Amino acid sequence: MREPAARRLFSRFAAEPEREAILFNGRSLTFGDLDRLSRRYAGGLAALGVGKGDRVAAFAESLPEAIVAMLGHYRLGAIHVPINTRYRGDEAGHILEDSGARTVVVRAGSDSDAVLRGLPGERRVVSIGGRGAGEISFESLLESDELPGEPASSDTDTALIVYTSGTTGKSKGAAISYGALVANMETLTALWRFSDRDRIVLMLPLFHIHGLCIGVHGALLAGAATLLFERFDAREVVRAFAEQGATVFMGVPTMYVRLLELLEQTPEHAGVLARGRLFTSGSAALPAAHFEEFERRTGHRILERYGMTETLFTLSNPCEGERRAGTVGKAVSGCDVRIVEENGDEVPAGGAGEILVRGNSLMTEYWGRPAETAAAFKEGWFLTGDVARRDVDGYVSIVGRKSVDVIKSGGFKISAREIEDVLREHPRVRDVAVLAEPDAVWGEKVVAAVVLREDVSPRDSADLLAELAAFTSRSLADYKRPRAVYVLAELPRNAMGKVQKHRILEGLRESSSPGRATAPPGEFPR
Repeated sequence: MREPAARRLFSRFAAEPEREAILFNGRSLTFGDLDRLSRRYAGGLAALGVGKGDRVAAFAESLPEAIVAMLGHYRLGAIHVPINTRYRGDEAGHILEDSGARTVVVRAGSDSDAVLRGLPGERRVVSIGGRGAGEISFESLLESDELPGEPASSDTDTALIVYTSGTTGKSKGAAISYGALVANMETLTALWRFSDRDRIVLMLPLFHIHGLCIGVHGALLAGAATLLFERFDAREVVRAFAEQGATVFMGVPTMYVRLLELLEQTPEHAGVLARGRLFTSGSAALPAAHFEEFERRTGHRILERYGMTETLFTLSNPCEGERRAGTVGKAVSGCDVRIVEENGDEVPAGGAGEILVRGNSLMTEYWGRPAETAAAFKEGWFLTGDVARRDVDGYVSIVGRKSVDVIKSGGFKISAREIEDVLREHPRVRDVAVLAEPDAVWGEKVVAAVVLREDVSPRDSADLLAELAAFTSRSLADYKRPRAVYVLAELPRNAMGKVQKHRILEGLRESSSPGRATAPPGEFPR
């Protein structure tokens, strides 16, 4: 009988304790270090009363301590709940309340630490690098002598609750079991030929399945070394391949835009990147032009794949074989994919339809939301809301979202309704529709079409944009703030009163509104 999934995740720890596992800012942790530290941390948490089934949130940056904490949660059978470190009070507070997490891991002195200080309610805060908002330091927990054994969780037990932006406002928590997590990562790492000879450049955040699942869990299962960075920097990517023996880079399309900009400035760096084994992209569609330009400069054809929080990773181009530009490949082992019309019929090759997914990687539920969980499935198939085409050879290309209320910017999915709810609280705004405009760097950018109150003068549109952006930043992550604003007399609606966003977009394409202002996109989300 096969070993349980949770134990397979830890299999390298005792077998190869001296092998490097994580390198970060000059520090190096071996698999043996991860084993020892995660046991001690788990023992310290257990002494505080944390046990199986308890939710423990990680509101921390990409740090080795965050990975040790996650592994410690697994050892106790506690459920790991990552929180986007760009989130502010309303967003973080919702996740803590919705998940029921009463313990939070945070970096002392960070923005997240400040957010926690301002939240109502009682919770246990474990602070990395000092006391911070909490009474307990992460380092003090590592002094525990009570060392738990191997994880006892079953394949059906929940390992992670990862919150999505969703399509209808506040985020929902996708509960991911050990069985789904480990099976999908074993499939993907085998497909991508991950091995203990790989050194993976990880600049993706640890609150998103891209970085957390493939980057961390995939490396642990394969015995690969993770070169961990707090944030993306194109020059640091080159340096990792030049000086640290990097073999794999996983990114989002925006990162490849930055890398191509660097290669335009310093073409000699292309030879350094050419030494790599594999470059992958996901979380948003990679323009074919960027795929072709990267291949022209480095000789590498980027491996593009598709997945989402609720399904993990379901489509991928091959590691060996044709990687087709503009596509996300074919279904991976363990997953079935259908592309269907509104009536459920299969779409013929070349036609567009919604992606439905069935397989061993699906979430168990939306945490505590049985009605929404039921609505997300149809006869065992998960309804993704993404629209795609499949060519005659079986390669799938993502067309976009079934709903215009989800914006994909810089690798993040953003709920338009969430931003609209905030903007409607502004004293000058009578009505608002938030939507996406194409953007060469970010894929899509957030724009707002607003109807001002009758007693308010539009004044200068640039001032209005700055005012609205500042207003949203009080409660939302900065990558959700509007990058452009359009002042309209009324929002177009159908007979049922629903805003017709496609008509707004058509109007914007046809004319350049004088009541329009744009803002620079800012730094890469991290």
